[in-house]
Amino acid sequence: MSQQQVETPADTPPAGAEGPTDPTPRSPREIRLVMIGLVVAMLLAMLDNLIVGTAMPTIVGDLHGAEHLSWVVTAYTLATAASTPIWGKLGDLYGRKGTFLTSIVIFLVGSALSGLSQSMNELIGFRALQGLGAGGLMVGVMSIMGALVAPRDRAKYQGMFAAVMALATVGGPLAGGFITDHFSWHWIFYINLPFGLIALAVIIVTLKLPKVRSTAKIDYLGAILLTVGITSLVLITTWGGQQYAWSSKEILGLAALAAASLIGFCYVEQRVEEPMLPLTLFKNRNFSMVSLIGFIVGFSMFGAVTFLPLYQQTVQGASATNSGLLLMPMMFGMLVVSLVVGQVVSKTGKYRIFPMIGTTVMAGGCLLLSTLGTSSSSFTAACFMIVLGAGMGFLMQITMLVAQNSVELKDMGVASSTATLFRTIGGSFGVALFGALFNNRVTDTMKASGVPMSGGTGQLGPAQLKKLAAPVQDAYHHAVSNGIHTVFLWGAVISLVSVAAAVFLREIPLRGGPGQQAAEPQLEAI
Repeated sequence: MSQQQVETPADTPPAGAEGPTDPTPRSPREIRLVMIGLVVAMLLAMLDNLIVGTAMPTIVGDLHGAEHLSWVVTAYTLATAASTPIWGKLGDLYGRKGTFLTSIVIFLVGSALSGLSQSMNELIGFRALQGLGAGGLMVGVMSIMGALVAPRDRAKYQGMFAAVMALATVGGPLAGGFITDHFSWHWIFYINLPFGLIALAVIIVTLKLPKVRSTAKIDYLGAILLTVGITSLVLITTWGGQQYAWSSKEILGLAALAAASLIGFCYVEQRVEEPMLPLTLFKNRNFSMVSLIGFIVGFSMFGAVTFLPLYQQTVQGASATNSGLLLMPMMFGMLVVSLVVGQVVSKTGKYRIFPMIGTTVMAGGCLLLSTLGTSSSSFTAACFMIVLGAGMGFLMQITMLVAQNSVELKDMGVASSTATLFRTIGGSFGVALFGALFNNRVTDTMKASGVPMSGGTGQLGPAQLKKLAAPVQDAYHHAVSNGIHTVFLWGAVISLVSVAAAVFLREIPLRGGPGQQAAEPQLEAI
């Protein structure tokens, strides 16, 4: 395997697309068996934070560390985001099967230790270890799919991952609440162990990939700089406007550190023999455009997941206990469209039209949601959520598919990790920006209403709100509705950027279609 990355000219299929870089043809039975392990692994990675969130009040009460509560989630998120590109590159260099199995083991060890935690500090540290493994789970699933299945056939399988996302979003909070109430919060971590062992066994027995031998040196400096840059960005979006003011020295210092680290990373990557993230990939127009689209999809999706339940609980009086069910219409729209699009792409090999439709529908869904008010019904909100979910369904798997189709097989891990990273960072920025817009609008509306109120207006929960006088409740309902209007109106505006990016995509044939023969990889088979 060459230590040097092959430069892919902009707007052209990757070199060797129809030759030795194509996946070896696999039987449907072999793929289905491997998919069992991949689906379970992805479910573990996506379900974890959602389950833990529901159990946090109980955990804090047991371990007595309310001041460190946010770090239980932040440590996991930081470790996942920072390790994602590193896992992708390690898979490309030393083999995807081995690195994927390693990430599962790390995740399971982190899960077991988290369940055994006796203090908040221990739990935070073990959650970071768990997040380190989770970063490899997400990338490993996507890059292994890229190595097993040609892009033309990959779309129909990737629709299954949209189903996993919907299941995790809806079932995570419900499972977390049930386990905490009927067993113990420790079991929200222990439950990962049997499923993780199933994934390990299935992957070990069924997954056969070419053996990769590389003499390339790991780009340690690039890895460190990228990790520092990503960590700084996530901390900015996590702390900004919450723990620290946006103009505080802490946030400004993190911004300077992020800028310096990422500039240094770009400098290093152009000079090392085997870069952690080859910047030449971004010379390919399709790769750059789907990375931007993925960023905005994460931006809109995580914004919706964060603020729609808040609106439905506060204004429409929905139960907070079943908060995951409130998002079911959006997830239903995303799931159905994603499955249909996957089948159509596999049959026709055409995909360019779907990002254009999806970005437009997503912008329209945000615009519809911006019209929600105090008198809007739950049915109306659900219909608008279906539109937003449908837009995301056109995009979720297509962005990964196009990113992988834009690179050679040897860079599949990097392509998968980059697509995942852009979506993750987009989600962090979306929650931070939308949170600032929402809180400012709520505060301004409450001040303009002239209704006296003590405490932070943006922090009232349904239980607290019921204790206030009727005029205050009405004023706060209008304030939240105005906040939702601002959030999704800006979401629609930002989504228009993804519409423009989709227009610039080119219809480069998916590898593995009729008339394209996939050759055996020039590597030693296991």
